[in-house]
Amino acid sequence: MIRRAVLIVLGLIWLGPTYLLLVNASRPATSYDPASAWVPSGDFALLENFGHAVEGANLGGSLASSALYSVVSPLLGVIIGALAGYTIVVLRLRHGFWWFLLIFGGTVFPSQMMLVPLFVSYSDAGLYDTHLGLILIYTAINVPLAAFVLRNFYSGVAFSIFEAARMDGASTWRIFWRIYLPMSVSALTAVFILEFTFIWNDLVFGLTLTQTENVRPVMTAIAGLMTDVYAGTPVPVGLAAGLVVSLPTVVLFLATQRLFARGLSLGSV
Repeated sequence: MIRRAVLIVLGLIWLGPTYLLLVNASRPATSYDPASAWVPSGDFALLENFGHAVEGANLGGSLASSALYSVVSPLLGVIIGALAGYTIVVLRLRHGFWWFLLIFGGTVFPSQMMLVPLFVSYSDAGLYDTHLGLILIYTAINVPLAAFVLRNFYSGVAFSIFEAARMDGASTWRIFWRIYLPMSVSALTAVFILEFTFIWNDLVFGLTLTQTENVRPVMTAIAGLMTDVYAGTPVPVGLAAGLVVSLPTVVLFLATQRLFARGLSLGSV
């Protein structure tokens, strides 16, 4: 009983911020009072507040940009990562382990170390504040994780499959595209979900490498909106925008959680 009571209390404490977010994001924009933040208003103005946020911060363009980045970059990342894992493990690339360390080694450095060099190089190359520029950096960041998971996955696949396909006359590219890639769909999906979530929630690269409303990611736009809370943007409007914008990642995970768990277990072989 004591353990259950402690767990219930800890669970309520953990859910406290979520409760505050839901209650205050749903109250009318003009009725926010910090003194009564814990008390529901009785009104449901979540969608209305989100509409104000869309109009005030032009979230429509930012949402479209985030959707583009969160779909295209993970797709490119998992395919390139799968090719790297296939080349290192199946094709038995010479010094493959060192090539893998070269690919994965960049993840040991904090992303903040890359911001100034990226900003300077993007400005010189004409990639600053462009969709292509963000797609490139997000893809590059996603490749190491995909290579790590797919390398582990392909290490558990019998090499005789590759030999049999070669004896049947299939090229190395055809074997990858028609056999190994479909075989690793679960692992690819798990990596895609992780990378989708990372890109959708990214703030740092959006702040550093974008400027215009139609290019910047949605979390960058939300950050600007929340900064304007002190300049006149009602608190419920900012909270509603943050809550609604966070839903795609939650829905994606809930819809694919079994496939996600299976893919991670397969990728940890």
